Amino acid sequence: MDDRDELRAWLIALRTPGLGPGGLRERLDAADGDIGKAVAQLQRHAAALGEPAQAWLAQPDEALLATDQAWLAEPSHRLLRCTEADFPPQLENIPQPPAALFVVGDASLLLYPQVAIVGARSASASGLVHARAFARALAQAGFAITSGMADGIDGAAHAAALDASAATLAVIATGPDRVYPRKHHALAQRIAAHGVLISEFPPGTAARADHFPRRNRIIAGLSLGTLVIEAGLRSGSLITARLAAEQGREVFALPGSIHNPLARGCHRLIRDGARLVESAAEIIETLAPAARMLGRELAARLQTEAGDEATRELVAKSGAGSSRDRFGYGEYTEYCGLLSELGYDAVTLDELVQRTGQSAAALSSMLLMLELDARIESLPGNRYQRLPDAD
Repeated sequence: MDDRDELRAWLIALRTPGLGPGGLRERLDAADGDIGKAVAQLQRHAAALGEPAQAWLAQPDEALLATDQAWLAEPSHRLLRCTEADFPPQLENIPQPPAALFVVGDASLLLYPQVAIVGARSASASGLVHARAFARALAQAGFAITSGMADGIDGAAHAAALDASAATLAVIATGPDRVYPRKHHALAQRIAAHGVLISEFPPGTAARADHFPRRNRIIAGLSLGTLVIEAGLRSGSLITARLAAEQGREVFALPGSIHNPLARGCHRLIRDGARLVESAAEIIETLAPAARMLGRELAARLQTEAGDEATRELVAKSGAGSSRDRFGYGEYTEYCGLLSELGYDAVTLDELVQRTGQSAAALSSMLLMLELDARIESLPGNRYQRLPDAD
C-alpha cells in the first residue's frame, strides 16, 4: 500500500460512524498495525457497527475524503497516527487513547514535558493575572503550556507562553480547520505559527457539547500535571482535573477567597486531594521526577524505532540518541555547548542568551533538563551553575 492509499484508509477509518478510537485501535491490533487490513476487516464486518457505518464503508463520501486530503496537503498540517514513532507515548495509557491526531504546527512539541493550565471561561481579572504568571514561570522553566484554547484562563495561559517565546499546545474540540470560540481566531493563528493545534476530530467538525470532555482527556493525558486556576462547581475544568487524577497525573489547584464563586471548584479539588499551590516553583519541583521518567521513556522508544531515515532525524531532533544519558541528550551538540558556556561560575540566563545566541525559552528548556539530570544547579536571581561532576 502506497502512502496515498494508506492515508485514504486512515481517513475512511477515522470517519466511520460508531467506531471510535478504541474500536479502531482494536482493529489495528488485530491487523498488526496495518490500516489497510484493518479497514478491510471493518468492511467485512460492517453490519456489526450499524447501518450508518455499513453505508459509509460500502461507499465512502469521496468529496469528503478529498476535502480531508486537501487540508492535509497544506503546509504544517499532519495526521499523526498511533503507529508512528513520534506519537506521544504519554497518551498510550489514558482511557480511550486517540488513534490519530490532526495537527497544525510543530508536532514535535507533543513530546515536550507539559503542564496543563485550565480554568474558568468567565475568569476574574486576578485569575487571568495568575494564569499569565504561572504560564510564564512554567514556560521559562522549560515546560510547554497545554490548554484547550477556551476563553478566560485557557486563552490567557496560551498567550502568556507565546509572549514568552515558549511552546504552547492547544487541544481543540472542533475540527482542526475551525476556531472556537471565534474571538480566538488571532490566537489560533499565533499558536499554529509558534506552537501546535491538536484535534482528534476531522476537518469540518463543529463544536458539540460531548466533544469537550473528549478533548479534556487529551489535555490531561498529554500533561505531566494539571493546574486549575478558578473554577466553579460545574466547571469543565473539574472534568480535566478528574481525568488527570484518574490517569495518575498530578493535579494542582490555586486557592482563592471563600467569597469568590470561582474558587469553589479549586477548593473542592484541594479537599479531594489536589495539591494546593501558591507558586510555580512548587509545581516544577513536584513534576521533576515525572519529567525525568518521560525523557527516559521517549529516549528508549525512539532509540528502539530508529530504523528509518525519518525516525533517525526525529531522534537527532529530540536528542534521544544516547542510552547512557538519562534524558537522552547524550553528546547532543547544543547541550555540550551550553555546558561549556556555563563553566563553573554562576551565570544568569541573560548572559547565556548573549553567549550562545539562543532564545531564553530554548535555553530554559535545556537548563531544566540539565538540572533534572544533576548536571547543573539553579541559584537565586535566575542564575545557573555547572556542577563539578558534569563532565
